[in-house]
Amino acid sequence: MALGRTRAVSLVGLTGHVVEVEAHLAASVPGFVLVGLPDASLAEARDRVRAAVTSSGLSWPQRRITVNLSPASLPKGGSAFDLAVAVATLAGAGVCDPVRVADWVHIGELGLDGRLRPVRGVLPAVATAVAAGHPRVVVPSANAEEARLVPGAHVRAAASLAEVAVEHGAEIDEVPDVEPAQAEVVPAPGRRTPDLADVVGQRAARWALEVAAAGGHHVLMVGPPGAGKTMLAERLPGLLPDLDEDEAVEVTAVHSVAGTFRPHEGLLRRPPFESPHHTATPAAVVGGGSGLPRPGAASRAHRGVLFMDEAPEFSPRVLQTLRQPLEDGELVIHRAGGTARFPARFQLVLAANPCPCGQAVGKGLACACTPMARRRYFSRLSGPLLDRVDLQLEVLPVTRADRRAGGDPERSVDVAARVRRARAAASERLARTPWRTNGEVAGSWLRAHGPGPAAHRDLDRALDSGLLSLRGADRVLRVAWTLADLAGLDRPGSAEIGQALLLRTRGQGQP
Repeated sequence: MALGRTRAVSLVGLTGHVVEVEAHLAASVPGFVLVGLPDASLAEARDRVRAAVTSSGLSWPQRRITVNLSPASLPKGGSAFDLAVAVATLAGAGVCDPVRVADWVHIGELGLDGRLRPVRGVLPAVATAVAAGHPRVVVPSANAEEARLVPGAHVRAAASLAEVAVEHGAEIDEVPDVEPAQAEVVPAPGRRTPDLADVVGQRAARWALEVAAAGGHHVLMVGPPGAGKTMLAERLPGLLPDLDEDEAVEVTAVHSVAGTFRPHEGLLRRPPFESPHHTATPAAVVGGGSGLPRPGAASRAHRGVLFMDEAPEFSPRVLQTLRQPLEDGELVIHRAGGTARFPARFQLVLAANPCPCGQAVGKGLACACTPMARRRYFSRLSGPLLDRVDLQLEVLPVTRADRRAGGDPERSVDVAARVRRARAAASERLARTPWRTNGEVAGSWLRAHGPGPAAHRDLDRALDSGLLSLRGADRVLRVAWTLADLAGLDRPGSAEIGQALLLRTRGQGQP
């Protein structure tokens, strides 16, 4: 009996599990069996591994080979197990040193010529291995930069299976010369970061955007086409502070699994911006796919901005699936192959026209829509979803006076400085709590630490009249705390609560 052992990593969402790969070689009829709940792509590793071994100048053992992926009860998928399966088999055959092989974690897909191809999710996979006490990791050359971002990892990059086998003691007369495979990522948009100074007029909307950035609040903008809703939303990430170390690692891990990470750029330090088209499916927005789910736009926007232009045109199924991450800050996707959890603490920005034709502004004299058509159009944004949106504002058309107004518009860098000061004040206040921004604070804390009953008069009136739910009242208090932070106050008063109420109700709650 011959037995070889090494390790790999299985990712379920962003959660990694170290998997022990055991290869048992018995003197029996030659065959290859892979057990341990592999999916279809992993089951195909048998043919890839056999071809890669022979193409690398190594002899394939003519015995019955049984490869077990332990724990056997954990579903496993993907081609990242190829290298570990090949190395464990070679160790069991005595080609590689079994003791040396057992000390390393092997991650990578094999080509039929023995080339090591890059895989997704290397950053969270290597982080899992290091956290489990296995810092020695072999990865494809194209994934080396990404793997070395993990502190404490001892990374060995290889271009082919032959290189790995020689490293583990195999004797090969001539190591095949193969060209390292290159990673494929989604191309980066080639444009500059938009500046708030590009927006003409819209003083009220610009101020609301500053409040949203300072407190991490969700925003709904309603206005006619051409008023500047999309321009404002695209400039929100420029007002947000850089991600700290923990946030950067978390965001980078999501993009690594999604295949949109560029290792040469290092950890993602800026808040991401995602803007799915209104024809996007639920799987594209919240994640999914066959087998184990992949992250969608909501997870890729983690610690950044998810912008949904023409929000009423999105499928109701898509809009309703956002209710969970808006409350919990994560997405839990259940599939037959397992349950995947993805972080999704994003700022939601919704943009909508007031009616199908978009001209129901002011007196609405130019609007040709019937009252029923207007009601049906805007009702696609359900009450439970809008109840979770902190700031709801009207974006009115830019006037001739706004267009001709002199003076230099305020730049993003100036607004971002005020946002950083407000966030620093909130961070100091919330230092001993699990929250980072005012937009995350629980209602119980808000009610216990807020202003006295006198300052709540307007809020209580809106609550009694049915204009606000209790959740809506808590969100008004969140915005009031942000207004106090921007103003340099210790706590909000009646003025801040009144302003927050106006921002919440689009002026309907004005006392």
